[in-house]
Amino acid sequence: MNQTFGKLIRKTRKHKEYSQRELAKLVGVDYTYLSKLENDHAGYPPSEVVIHKLALHLGLQEEELRRLAGRITPDDAKIFEDLVRKYKQMPALLRRMRDEPEFAKKLLRETKRSDSEEESN
Repeated sequence: MNQTFGKLIRKTRKHKEYSQRELAKLVGVDYTYLSKLENDHAGYPPSEVVIHKLALHLGLQEEELRRLAGRITPDDAKIFEDLVRKYKQMPALLRRMRDEPEFAKKLLRETKRSDSEEESN
């Protein structure tokens, strides 16, 4: 079974014996939003504040929650900002990858293959 953000939150909430309403109140969100998070149906990743509060109240690792939620780390954000400054076409490339999943898969396969070839040399 693959671990998802929602599955981890639900499992840990139940283990800690919080109701959805109780945990939602502690985190400062509506219980219906927490339900959507637990079911992986929120439509967008939770904010950094919500991730922080969930980690705090559930005793989970914030970095793990951030990764499962699809958020990038502050270090990754800095790297991304540096790349966008250096390569002005980066946002266009990312939009194309978002809009054309097959293009993104091909690009990632080629990058992986290129990395493997460099390692073997």
